[in-house]
Amino acid sequence: MHGTPLSGLSSRTATCLLGLAALLLATLSPAQAAAPRVTIFAAASLTDALDAAIADYEADHDVDIVPVYAASSTAARQIAHGAPAELYFSANEQWMDWLASQDVTLAERTDLLNNRLVLVAAPGTSLDAFTPGAGRPIRALLDDDQRLAVGNPDHVPAGIYARQALESLGEWQALEPRLARADNVRAALALVERGEAPLGIVYRTDARASDKVHQLGTFPADGHTPITYPLALVDPPASDAARAFRDWLTGREAMAVFERFGFSPAAAGTP
Repeated sequence: MHGTPLSGLSSRTATCLLGLAALLLATLSPAQAAAPRVTIFAAASLTDALDAAIADYEADHDVDIVPVYAASSTAARQIAHGAPAELYFSANEQWMDWLASQDVTLAERTDLLNNRLVLVAAPGTSLDAFTPGAGRPIRALLDDDQRLAVGNPDHVPAGIYARQALESLGEWQALEPRLARADNVRAALALVERGEAPLGIVYRTDARASDKVHQLGTFPADGHTPITYPLALVDPPASDAARAFRDWLTGREAMAVFERFGFSPAAAGTP
């Protein structure tokens, strides 16, 4: 007759071994060992800077930060439909306001970053530096069959700012039919990088992140509403890990990362 592996041991020894085994299993259990996870939904234009900030933060904290990048409009709609975001980092205040109006509770909202709008050209362009609004119109840089890449002005923040900028220059009506509308600003940038559109309107930070486009010039800041990036906790009470990461993002260490990628601190962004 075969016995169990513990059958030859005293009951006290067996109990001790079972307790030790249970402790060891608990210690090694992935569920027990896993770091807390924080999901942040963020504007596509934040991709490079936020990835770098997350890497710095995770190096000093036992936490797993999971970024989800999309147009701010897309991210806001996903959150409103129940996507499990603990933080929302938008490229404009409009979509943060919209999300707050959708019975989604936001907390500790702060305007964190500013950006600028620039005109970029495809690789190998022979165009010289060009300042929008300084005389020659943007449409003069396009051949009859060429298009201008932008984030979709109907909902993408970069496209909304682009429309405002073109309206202020008196070029919206002429250029609207010639827009190559992209789902987010990085998609608009990609159209120019691939040479599918000779020109594009993107953020300064996007132009700096790419070695495949040539920045021609910066749009006048007074031609559109300020490009502001608000940050907020979603559906609090937030986890301690989410709250700690939010607080770190508003501090000087994170701001140094964002500035390295071309962002500037918002007027009332950091404490």
